[in-house]
Amino acid sequence: MKVTKLAIALLAATGLSAIATPAMAYEAGDWLVRGRIINVNPNDDSGTLTLNGVDSGLRGVKVDSDTVPELDITYMVDRNWGIELILGYSEHTVTGEKGWAGLGDVIDTKVLPPTLTLQYHFAPDSNIRPYIGAGVNYTYFFDEKVAGSELPGAGAKVKLEDSWGLAAQAGVDIAINDDWFVNLDVKYIQIDTTAKFSNTAAGSAQQISADINPFLYGIGVGRRF
Repeated sequence: MKVTKLAIALLAATGLSAIATPAMAYEAGDWLVRGRIINVNPNDDSGTLTLNGVDSGLRGVKVDSDTVPELDITYMVDRNWGIELILGYSEHTVTGEKGWAGLGDVIDTKVLPPTLTLQYHFAPDSNIRPYIGAGVNYTYFFDEKVAGSELPGAGAKVKLEDSWGLAAQAGVDIAINDDWFVNLDVKYIQIDTTAKFSNTAAGSAQQISADINPFLYGIGVGRRF
């Protein structure tokens, strides 16, 4: 994975200096701004495809991964506790598999999943500062399109319902100096949605319920303000 290779290179470049040089501790009122490159890796599952209100018995979709930039902002309530807002944007294609493999690509969609977490930082005085977090995610799907060659019909449309879910994360900040640091982070987000189709070649009322539940693997740099 490219993100993993980049992580190894950055750690090799910064790790020894971070251990050798004391860095200033996090304090209440600090703002931490991180820019990351993340890989959004869906852990997807789905129910059956419903055609005109009838359960088709066909099961299985796959959501492809995407590698994108991410911005997050953390406010330190005190030396250990912080509140983080995570902002990102990704694009995905939903493809039929298993019982739906013959459908090929089914949906193209863009995803905006702002996430708010409460973090606990274990070692605010250290140059290596691990943390864990938990919170809530809201996922907004937009610019959805019916994809592939099997389902489209005249005026074919699809709408994915927005999703609320829980989120969990773990990561570490590795100090470069008093204000700058390297960040490694992994998140798990619950995303459940139903795709509702209309005017497709298969009929006018189909839907797919899907649990996307992605893991997000990230590496980046941050600065304290």
